Amino acid sequence: MVQVAAALLFTLAAGIGVTVILAMLKSNENAILSALLGEGAFPVDAAAQAGPAPQKATLRRAPARREAPRAVRAAIRMQPALSRAA
Repeated sequence: MVQVAAALLFTLAAGIGVTVILAMLKSNENAILSALLGEGAFPVDAAAQAGPAPQKATLRRAPARREAPRAVRAAIRMQPALSRAA
């Protein structure tokens, strides 16, 4: 009985998986097929071209850093997790 229930659940899960894959293929057919063919979702002509920038951008200099005061840690004596009597 348990094996029959497991087989039915497996069949149901497989059916849902196939349905989801078919729905994705129907909604994004062109993008999925072009990606599978190795073309990618975007054509090469529309991609950004690598090369030198038309103008050099200068970055703003950050102000000098100030040393922030740090908290002083108190010396804490470590105690063993178990007592010696244990």
